[in-house]
Amino acid sequence: MTIDDRNTRAGAGDENILIRVEDLEKRFGDLVALSQINIDIHRGEVVVIIGPSGSGKSTFLRTLNMLEDPTAGAVYFNGVNLADLSVNINVHRQKMGMVFQHFNLFPHMTILKNLTAAPIALLKKSRVEAEEDAMRLLVRVGLAEKAQEYPAMLSGGQKQRVAIVRALAMNPDVMLFDEPTSALDPEMVGEVLEVMRDLAREGMTMVIVTHEMGFAREVGSRIVFMDEGQIVEEAVPEVFFTTPRRDRTAQFLRKIL
Repeated sequence: MTIDDRNTRAGAGDENILIRVEDLEKRFGDLVALSQINIDIHRGEVVVIIGPSGSGKSTFLRTLNMLEDPTAGAVYFNGVNLADLSVNINVHRQKMGMVFQHFNLFPHMTILKNLTAAPIALLKKSRVEAEEDAMRLLVRVGLAEKAQEYPAMLSGGQKQRVAIVRALAMNPDVMLFDEPTSALDPEMVGEVLEVMRDLAREGMTMVIVTHEMGFAREVGSRIVFMDEGQIVEEAVPEVFFTTPRRDRTAQFLRKIL
């Protein structure tokens, strides 16, 4: 990305920017995982990040809520630099829902308790309020009848829908998805993607790392292609998938489409 591109982006609609990433770098010893990442994510936007394995996609996503500490650079969320060590990251992390490849549900808790534990402990909701909110969300994803069951009794797709609901129960400003369907059997992928489509329709800000190109093209408001720890290209889907500007992007698309 050129300096002119960055200046143009930074100067437009700043009040609508939810996340701003500036000169982000991440190193693991001598390995450069991320280099000079600059991107703005606007409220209501669905940013889909694609790229080959090892390109830095998941590392980038994890730096957005400081699950990986940046080596250099800044991540501004609602105007606060999360990379500043004086910031209480846990307060801001509550407004950033995260859904991983694996579900990370508490196996000893019912689905309802999995969904209400954090809102009660962190948002100080009453048990009645938390349970009402949880049931409303379970109805939304078609799992109300599973409220009193345990995670082991659910399919992979059901567990991932519960994981999404658990993040939504915290009323986040943004949802971060790290390849949420990659651990699922193929027949379960669709039910999870449908929940994410609904969130997109409702205007939820989302950053999604995925290999589901059809979904990316359908739902994404912007596609970001990463390779070797850098953003190579970004564009709206209809441009990105039909007329990529970079040779590396075109090469990648030829292999996967």
